Amino acid sequence: MHHFHNQNDIECGQHSCKEHSHNGEGHHHHHHHHDHHVDAKDMGTVYVVAVVLNLLFVVIEAVAGFVGHSMGLLSDAGHNMSDVFCLLLAMVALRLSQTKATKRFTYGYRKSSVLISLLNAIILLVAVGGIVVESIRKFYHPAEVNGILVTWTAAVAIVVNGFTAWMLHGRQHDINARGAFLHMLADTLVSAGVVVSGIVITHTGWTVIDPIIGLVIAGVILVSTWELLAESLRMSVDAVPEDVDPDGVVEEMMKSEGVVEVHHVHIWPISTTETALTAHVVIEDCRKMDECCRLLKERLEGMGISHSTIEMETENSTCNSRECCKGE
Repeated sequence: MHHFHNQNDIECGQHSCKEHSHNGEGHHHHHHHHDHHVDAKDMGTVYVVAVVLNLLFVVIEAVAGFVGHSMGLLSDAGHNMSDVFCLLLAMVALRLSQTKATKRFTYGYRKSSVLISLLNAIILLVAVGGIVVESIRKFYHPAEVNGILVTWTAAVAIVVNGFTAWMLHGRQHDINARGAFLHMLADTLVSAGVVVSGIVITHTGWTVIDPIIGLVIAGVILVSTWELLAESLRMSVDAVPEDVDPDGVVEEMMKSEGVVEVHHVHIWPISTTETALTAHVVIEDCRKMDECCRLLKERLEGMGISHSTIEMETENSTCNSRECCKGE
């Protein structure tokens, strides 16, 4: 049985460990952005290039869609426009995740990067709804489609979306970047579908393929957005991030020398790129508290937890916190 300690004051034989504990606690302020400084500038440039490229293409595709009366192209242009918004929002999220702490906002505005990923997913779901409605309308009121125009425009889309996806690939250090990559990848596949519909219409005149492709596009986007939405929702209610295994974290902490037990563990996302942890750790010898705390923080850093607060306890402490003793 163990407990919360006032001021972390643990008597250990003749040694008071109060000062050790404060030193241990002090470690956790050093590691806020160490992974993401280089990334941020790099990602900022990638986003700017991606936004400009995609915005230019949206204009071309929308014009081609109007001229060629193609629902496939117009829906794709609409979706590409929502991708431009997603890229812009991801840029904003990247900025916000770098913000410094203030007296009132002790984590800065980093959590807003999670809210932005949630907004991104919702925007995409709205886009899916629009495409479905328009495609169904096309079944009942088919329009003449210029197959050659559709094919060429969609071929350009494959190049633009494919290039953007390639730029974002391998830089998916957070859910916003991953979301942007997924959408660009989906768009590349979707454009390939539009090329197929253009070729079919040119050779067979079977215009019903156009709204069918529109619905397939909607399905592809829905699938790629669903997981994004689910993860954004989980992160916004402080669930343990997907890439962190809570049992694995405790196991890893238990491997640290001198650690007897780990309990009262809380893990949550500070932003889409940073994870925090608080835990109570029971150790054999409180004279080694400082060293033990340092080693634990290093292990946690290695698992992607950059901000940890650890409360040290000894085996002969009595516990009066019911929550931390569950299952004991």
